[in-house]
Amino acid sequence: MPISYVDYDLQDGFIHHWLVAGPQTVPVHDLERFAGEDLRQRIAHHYYEEDSGISSPPVERGPLSEGTFRLGDYEGAWACVRCREDHLVDHTGYYPTCHYLRSWAYIQLVSEADQKVTLVLTSHGPADVWLNGQHTWRQEHFSRPCPLSVGFEASLRGGANEILVRFEQVAARKCPHAMALRLCQAAARDAIEREAPDGPQPAAGVHVRLPTTIADVARRNTLERVFEAAYVDRDVFGADTEVIVRWPDDLDTSADAMVRLQTPLGRIYAEAHVQGTAGERARLSYAYQVAEGPYRIILMPRPEEYYERNTRIKREFSVWGLGGNRPSAAPYGTCQERRQEGLINAAQREGNVYSEIAKMALDWWSLVDADVVLQTVEDVNRRLDGSVLYLVGLLGMLHRFGDHSEFPEALRRPLEDCALRFRYWHDEPGSDVMCYTTEGQSILFHACEILAGQLLPDHTFANNGQTGAAHREKGERLALVWLRQRATTGFGDWDSSRSFAHALVALSHLVDLAEAEAVWDMAAVVMDKMLLTIALNSYQGVFGSTQGRAHAAPIDGGLLEPTAGISRLMWGTGTFNHHVEGTVSLACVESYELVPIISDIATLLPAEMWNRERHVATASPCGETAKQEVNKVTYRTPDYMLCSAQDYKAGERGGQQHIWQATLGPGAVVFVTHPPCARLGDGGGVGFWLGNAVLPRVAQWKDVLIAIHSLPEDDWLGFTHACFPAHAFDEHELRDGWAFARKGEGYLALTASQGLSFIEQGQGAYRELRSYGLRNVWLCQMGRATLDGDFETFQRKVLALGVAFDGLSASCETLRGETLSFAWEGSLLRNGQTQPLAGFKHYENPYCIADLPCPEMVVRSGDYLLRLQFGGLEQPEA
Repeated sequence: MPISYVDYDLQDGFIHHWLVAGPQTVPVHDLERFAGEDLRQRIAHHYYEEDSGISSPPVERGPLSEGTFRLGDYEGAWACVRCREDHLVDHTGYYPTCHYLRSWAYIQLVSEADQKVTLVLTSHGPADVWLNGQHTWRQEHFSRPCPLSVGFEASLRGGANEILVRFEQVAARKCPHAMALRLCQAAARDAIEREAPDGPQPAAGVHVRLPTTIADVARRNTLERVFEAAYVDRDVFGADTEVIVRWPDDLDTSADAMVRLQTPLGRIYAEAHVQGTAGERARLSYAYQVAEGPYRIILMPRPEEYYERNTRIKREFSVWGLGGNRPSAAPYGTCQERRQEGLINAAQREGNVYSEIAKMALDWWSLVDADVVLQTVEDVNRRLDGSVLYLVGLLGMLHRFGDHSEFPEALRRPLEDCALRFRYWHDEPGSDVMCYTTEGQSILFHACEILAGQLLPDHTFANNGQTGAAHREKGERLALVWLRQRATTGFGDWDSSRSFAHALVALSHLVDLAEAEAVWDMAAVVMDKMLLTIALNSYQGVFGSTQGRAHAAPIDGGLLEPTAGISRLMWGTGTFNHHVEGTVSLACVESYELVPIISDIATLLPAEMWNRERHVATASPCGETAKQEVNKVTYRTPDYMLCSAQDYKAGERGGQQHIWQATLGPGAVVFVTHPPCARLGDGGGVGFWLGNAVLPRVAQWKDVLIAIHSLPEDDWLGFTHACFPAHAFDEHELRDGWAFARKGEGYLALTASQGLSFIEQGQGAYRELRSYGLRNVWLCQMGRATLDGDFETFQRKVLALGVAFDGLSASCETLRGETLSFAWEGSLLRNGQTQPLAGFKHYENPYCIADLPCPEMVVRSGDYLLRLQFGGLEQPEA
């Protein structure tokens, strides 16, 4: 097959176009043999191979037989990959068991003359570089969450130079696995090591070329340009929205092509032929016309060109369709009616054991799929990360339905064997990649141990040789410690949607099925507290609070988060979605009934509610002594909600904390983050929208919030940005340095000291406001039609306010006639008076005031009173 070449320029010295293969995933068995603090290094050294493994020349795939290679039992294929603005070839993913990963990236560098350069290789794990077939460099570090850059000298010859990079990682659960390469002037290495403020200077006289087997290179390049220019303006398509692919109005080329909407497994739901011209819209389907779930939008040449002439160029978008599922912004029906609705919604889904539990609860025994249950048993037996969530469902299934006349008898023995083989806590023999450290996961383990011990009290459990009775005693003891800490001092993973959902799964099983009164009684009280916390920090069914551990970026506006179905079930706002575990678990509970006062707090919105909370985690779930504290606030009106964590670890390296959010309705959320990379999703932890590379300093006074960002001099991307989903608002406008939005009668105004640009192309198109600068201050002002007039009047009032930025400080007038001042250091000043940012009570709002530590909470609303008593147990120190 003839070889042609495609040429690309460097981007500020970075290589942005590669031929990429991998990752090769090698399961790591018998983790005990690698035990030690340097476990990942030991594994990497064990699997390391000096040879690159690439024996045939890399080439972009045209015909299926071209561009492939074999390495043992692994077959790889080369594909052309274009980097995003983070310059990374990114193979980040989620691995439920431990794996060793290898990926390869290849380019040819064409130099105008012989020259020495510095290559700067950035990676999360070990990496090797071959230059013109010779091994030139290896680095062996492991660095997460941020990659590490290392420079080394290399000599390029005039003409084409082949570079092959193999980058490695040891993966367990979330795993960042990415690489970038930059060409700098030869003298730049000292600048890299000294972290010189002007940074390394890109090399000159070099461009990239890639070999391809696609015969018509001009046609290939046109398709690539047209596909890269396309965009979608949202990630989640609601029931009544149309799935549309768009092209910008200034596109200067065109190419006839095909657009498909299909499932990840390849089932095609819709397709459209397009010309790929400026301003074109490819309309595929309304979301309600397809099943709920994940989809891929595929841009590709027409089938005859793709398959017959082997022009295998394509681009993909990952989106989610809500099908006919519509969120509820206002309460409806009775709890029993919503229980039936939630179970039916879950039972109609496929592949989740909780859907089978829902069928049993509905008495739909003829529809129960035993194969789904058995597959779940197999996954739990493999101790996949997260399997504890499904084991508690399996154990609850046996407890609730095991004696039912129609319960499949063939399931009983596998379920019991599964319970007998499980590893119930980190101190038991064996090794795995299960997570024991998050709050939601740890109480799931304790619930499983209690339920398994009750089911099989006289059996010997294989993992540690103890009886079921001993396991029950241990599970009860650990569960009571967990319950006591959350009852008296709050939640370390404060308002984490996934952690709360998982904890409620565990607590609902304990309330109904635990035999020890101390356990089920305290579980019911802590359930009340958690549901109260969700109610206080929700708006129209969106748990829009700041979070101590977000697990998926809230850019979906709360439509896909794990507590959405719980809110819908308990008080009628939210949406039933694919996170059915909490919905089904709570719908099956017979020994717990939500008190009306909690649902009223969630749904009856006074003119304003100002809520302050302080949570202190005094010990980690694995027993290490630690103290983590958050002081958080929520301001809620009938038209919006604004939440934030006050002055939380400003300037420290961030994790998955979600520091602030404004919520105007389902789908309509605004927040600002400091991204370390362009990665979407949460497979590698902190990403484009999830968490912050460096935490900001935030202060909020009711409807006004100030967020100050101080980024390091060598920050990878150099900007902060706001989620600003234009499609979710009724109106929006950018004017005079401000971004304004309206949803219903709620308003938002947002500005940044370094200015704003509205992104209209790429993955953030029409939902991202970006502000470049290492020192930046964001200011958010909320408003309401009741107080501020119509939307135009609100904008005029905001633009007339006195706002001053000075480096890492800000002062502003507010719409309520007050003056706020805040800086990187010092207090929040309101009208010149200090406002506390720490030392809050445990809860302080119009419904309840509770001290920390908290022996009891008394909640009042109207004629209702709820008393949650946590006494009778030793209280940890605050």
